Amino acid sequence: MQQNIRRKMMLGQDGNALFYLIIINVVLFVLLNFVKIIYQITNSNLGEFQQVLGWFSVAADANVYVSQPWTLLTYMFFHIGFWSLLSNMLWLWGFGFILQDLAGHKKVVPVFLYGGLIGAVFFLLTVNAVPTLRANLSAMPVLMGAGPSVMAIAIATTTFAPQYRIFPNIGGGIPLWVLTTVFILITLGTNNNAGFAMAQVAAGVTGFLFTWQLRKGNDWGEWMSNLVDWIDGLFNPEKKHQQKIEKQRLYYKAQKEPFLKTPHITQQRIDELLDKINNKGYSSLSDEEKEFLKKASTEEY
Repeated sequence: MQQNIRRKMMLGQDGNALFYLIIINVVLFVLLNFVKIIYQITNSNLGEFQQVLGWFSVAADANVYVSQPWTLLTYMFFHIGFWSLLSNMLWLWGFGFILQDLAGHKKVVPVFLYGGLIGAVFFLLTVNAVPTLRANLSAMPVLMGAGPSVMAIAIATTTFAPQYRIFPNIGGGIPLWVLTTVFILITLGTNNNAGFAMAQVAAGVTGFLFTWQLRKGNDWGEWMSNLVDWIDGLFNPEKKHQQKIEKQRLYYKAQKEPFLKTPHITQQRIDELLDKINNKGYSSLSDEEKEFLKKASTEEY
């Protein structure tokens, strides 16, 4: 019984935003490196491949950025180095899984995007405002990879539940804030450039503010979710209609009175609560609902 609950919470009936983010990053990494291999095989000048990278990464020079503003969004999905991709995806999976479990799958992508966008803006502001950095813009590496976005996810998750414990079998578990501290030290310790470090810090602050506002009832990602639902409705007009029919079939065409409480555990009730967790997070459950799931995880029915 417990395995069934955990499996559904991991995969998500309506979609797993974290899984999609990781898949997009991996696929684009493969495609980008495939293009690089083509350049190498054809003995082309790799300088031309650097121009290809420039189409998707944020250039330090603000004048270059102005001619390709879309890079403010694309850079966070592209990696050229395998270890950079692996590191970012592992951290993203670790923190993103917890955030998705606690706050719902609709919060992961907004935090990822907000963190990446704000991080890139502060990267540009820093390298173009600090005289010593501005003097060497042509030699400064471009901003590329999901690093700032992952930092936003990490801080947002820790702000949401700092006492959340991982590896519970080890001395009762390790508090999440400990893992986050290690992550921050590793991330900032490997950034010897003020522009890259500022991108990480700004993204982290963005993650904190997102969760802080969410606790106050202000969901900065709601408009994104509504936009996605609207677009999905355009291409899948039968989806909402099917959901309505399904609800009628479950509740209004049942033999029992709708919402009638029964003393025994049913798979239907479990599925309802798991769907609620997937959409709104575990914290959205009432005490009675949490107790019901706890009981369901230890009993057979």
